Amino acid sequence: MKAIPFTAVTIDDRFWSPRQETNSKETIPHELEQCRITGRISNFAKAAGSMEGNFEGIFFNDSDVHKLVEAAAYTLHSHPNPDWEDELDEVIDTIAKSQQNDGYLNSYFTLVEPEKKWQNLGMMHELYCAGHLFEAAVAHHQATGKQNLLDVACNFADLIDNTFGEDKRDGLPGHQGIELALVKLARVTGENRYMSLAEYFVTKRGHRPTVFEQELENPDLPGGLGAYKHHYTRDEKYDGTYSQAHLPIQEQTECVGHAVRAMYLYAGAADIAAETGDAEITQALDALWQNVEKRLYITGGVGPSGHNEGFTQDYELPNFSAYAETCASIGLIFWAHRMFLLKGESRFMDVLETALYNGALSGVSLEGTDFFYQNPLASRGGRQRNPWFGCACCPPNIARLLGSLGQYIYAIDDNDLWVNLYVGGNTETTIADDVSLRITQDTDYPWSGDVKLTVNPEKSAKFNLNLRIPGWCKEFDVSINGETINVKDTKNGYLSIGRTWQTNDSVELKLDMSVDRIYAHPNVRDNLGRSALRRGPLVYCFEDVDNPDGAFETLTLAENGKVEVVYDSETLGGITLIRGTGTIYDIKEWGNNLYLSEPSAKQLPVTAIPYYAWCNRGAGQMAVWVF
Repeated sequence: MKAIPFTAVTIDDRFWSPRQETNSKETIPHELEQCRITGRISNFAKAAGSMEGNFEGIFFNDSDVHKLVEAAAYTLHSHPNPDWEDELDEVIDTIAKSQQNDGYLNSYFTLVEPEKKWQNLGMMHELYCAGHLFEAAVAHHQATGKQNLLDVACNFADLIDNTFGEDKRDGLPGHQGIELALVKLARVTGENRYMSLAEYFVTKRGHRPTVFEQELENPDLPGGLGAYKHHYTRDEKYDGTYSQAHLPIQEQTECVGHAVRAMYLYAGAADIAAETGDAEITQALDALWQNVEKRLYITGGVGPSGHNEGFTQDYELPNFSAYAETCASIGLIFWAHRMFLLKGESRFMDVLETALYNGALSGVSLEGTDFFYQNPLASRGGRQRNPWFGCACCPPNIARLLGSLGQYIYAIDDNDLWVNLYVGGNTETTIADDVSLRITQDTDYPWSGDVKLTVNPEKSAKFNLNLRIPGWCKEFDVSINGETINVKDTKNGYLSIGRTWQTNDSVELKLDMSVDRIYAHPNVRDNLGRSALRRGPLVYCFEDVDNPDGAFETLTLAENGKVEVVYDSETLGGITLIRGTGTIYDIKEWGNNLYLSEPSAKQLPVTAIPYYAWCNRGAGQMAVWVF
């Protein structure tokens, strides 16, 4: 099974089209300016020798520029913008000029520690930055047909391939990402050695002794030993869990360490399993998926701890202190998508959809120029979005996700087409002995569960149309050309409709979008006695701007109380509100008392908004889980 690429998909709807437009008009130019004023772009010019000065910022700042180039490349296809296209070409040219004669490209090491390349793979992100360059190059080539950045990437990949691997230098990325990038590069160039190198990086990881243990013995480590020891040792002994280097991938069953690193590794491993048919890796990924389901926020966030930016233990999902990095939700989307392509099961797309509409989308403001690094599930008012970060991995990551959204909607094999996400627009592909096919979606999803698909093969064609029935959907109806069909059985979460399709056949799918009260597993202690509201793919929250009486830590929703679903075109760019009744304790009743025996509760109307939209009207209190 293969995803239909972003270049073959057009998005045209009321939810995602404005976000892609904002991504083009606001987010990308904003991030280009931030990369310019923080020295991220000029670092390449300095490395090229066309500008004087010292390296600025953090040693992995190159990766932010590469991700932004990737985001802009996707956007060139869907929402071209002449306001920044010339600047993008200049940035790509500057990156290319900074490449050394042997193919090496990293502005930090070129400018600061040129004699120490490849000596601190565990912490200094050389291979991670290279991976983001490769992804940018592939996206740029696919979107524009241009070869210039792809040539740069291949030259660097050739150097890395000549340096690391079996019977070469031992090396692994401390921060994963190059694995899945090499797979992309191999697929677009046809160079099998890039695939082999990706497989090496995936399967070599966790074998002892690791390169990270060896690097800990180097007293002259670039970047110093402090951070290395903090992350790679415990009780003064080597511990590889932070970077998922504690066991070979085939033996891993528990999601550990830094969440973004883990998500990128598992995504790359799924790519390798798909390419090689490695059953042991697939079994390990199944076990890891079962484990992440015990460590997953209702919003699709992963990694509750700020200490390691990552995982702790099963069911430990605090709300106020939730780290749930935007990049981690995006990484989960990468992994989930590859698991679906590997196994064809909708449960992976269910998680992808949850992360997309909630934990990832919350990472960018509606205006497109302010961001969350962390995505808590409750706030006492101290959280706010920021226009940029010193460690700015999240802003360009969400920009590239929004730009590349089309690639997640459909998948295909020889005689089947899968509709994974319900997003208005169309796609063009071939199916059933190379018959040209156009699929058009008309929908107001996620506000409505009504979806109309128009199937347009160039001539009669027999194939299976597989419609994802989301896990949250309890009831659905489907009709073909106005005639209801009674088929309700699904396989792997998909309703499969096999028939000989004619031009302008229409399929109407109606997904029930009732409001659900969701309860966490009893072992999630922070949510004992609490519930959350979900409608369709959207998780809801309560924000004090809509509920001025606040007291979210004591808010209780009426048991079996009726709720009202109202679309409000004037609020937060147009959203569906959930209104109901709740009670709170009147804090004034306590006065100076710490304890009361019989406090009274105040009944009041309450309003919930989609979680992704919180903190777009100023900082304030917020809660997803209430009593």
